[in-house]
Amino acid sequence: MRGGDSFFVDTNVLLYSVDSSERRKREQAWQWLAQLWEQGNGRISWQVLHEFYANATRKMRLDSSRARAVVRGYAEWTPVEVTLGLVEQAWLWMDQAQLPYWDALIVAAAERAGSGWLLSEDFQDGRRFGSLTVLNPLLHHPGEYGLAGE
Repeated sequence: MRGGDSFFVDTNVLLYSVDSSERRKREQAWQWLAQLWEQGNGRISWQVLHEFYANATRKMRLDSSRARAVVRGYAEWTPVEVTLGLVEQAWLWMDQAQLPYWDALIVAAAERAGSGWLLSEDFQDGRRFGSLTVLNPLLHHPGEYGLAGE
């Protein structure tokens, strides 16, 4: 792991962590999230938390009180706020990398958080956006990146 880098968590990782229908994905998501909690190097944005809540309650039928508890918990990571500056950085990524707006906003938030890694299944594993590298958490184990084992 590059010294001091943090890992920005995309919505799909949080959704997998509560998905009772995908045991393997749930376990892998929990491995990552547990290590990020323990190491204190997980990052997130309010966009991710909004998307998590909407999808968890609507599509996954997660009880709203449980979804709210998850959001409150990850709010301790001091989520990146959506500002005009963040939106403008997202527009740059839309133009430079041909990303859809919501994906570009995730990349911009991960940059704003100072993360070196973007944990996401929605982007190509290994793809780089400036100093940010996409890491599919379903293809890698936290130990590969200097995070403690199980």
